[in-house]
Amino acid sequence: MMSASHRCSSTELFALLSAVKGGEISETEAIAHLSRSPHWVWVAMDPITKLLLALDVGTGRWPMAQTRGPSGGAGAGARLCAVVLDRWLPGVYDGAAGALRQWIQPPRRQAQGPAPKPRWMPLPQLRYAQVIKTTRRRRLVQVSHRVVFGMKAAVEQVLATCGWQINTAFVERINLSLRQHVAAIGRRTTTLCKGEDGLRQQLALYQTYYNFCLPHASLRLPLPQPEPTNGPGSTKQWRPCTPAMVAGLTDHVWTLREVWLYRVPPWPQSAGV
Repeated sequence: MMSASHRCSSTELFALLSAVKGGEISETEAIAHLSRSPHWVWVAMDPITKLLLALDVGTGRWPMAQTRGPSGGAGAGARLCAVVLDRWLPGVYDGAAGALRQWIQPPRRQAQGPAPKPRWMPLPQLRYAQVIKTTRRRRLVQVSHRVVFGMKAAVEQVLATCGWQINTAFVERINLSLRQHVAAIGRRTTTLCKGEDGLRQQLALYQTYYNFCLPHASLRLPLPQPEPTNGPGSTKQWRPCTPAMVAGLTDHVWTLREVWLYRVPPWPQSAGV
């Protein structure tokens, strides 16, 4: 998950201070305008195909984790995952793995009295590890691991089958890609997101562009034979692949024109409608 924050430019800050001085807006409104955005972006990605499964927006990690339970749209696909890797942030609840939890009704301990309240418990197959990065004077000095659910040996065993280790390389890379392509959550930018709906629209477009139009360097495939190019450059030796191609959703790299002109099938409706 990542926060959608923004920073004001010097021109915007000067105009805001002038408006406060002239009495056009109050100091409270100015502070609210300069404060960080309360929205968080929830991202679910398949680390093998690099396919973005879901992008959602909320005002906090813990409430979003509860709404992304196994009964939700992302929860059904997330049940296939066994390991969740996240970066630990101080002062933030460990709710990033909420899609892999469910409500459990504890058994009664007494014959009389009110029934115990349901508990938001992790699924038995969940393995959740975090990476804790310690910095001093903006320099990384230590990296440690923290296992939230499961045993560290079990997490390492599952990751070893794919040749991976406990790290947040996939998370950090997708965060950078999001900030580079979605202007509303970019750092040091003057493009602001005026509301949650606007941010959702930008993320929906980016999810389609990332999955179908943007070739991923780690997914490219070698050609059986090098193909000549139109210019005097070297021959073409690789076939570009997008996450959607690796996942079997399409057989070619889409263009933005194809995305805009694609006719979405009607949503299936029940017989009673």
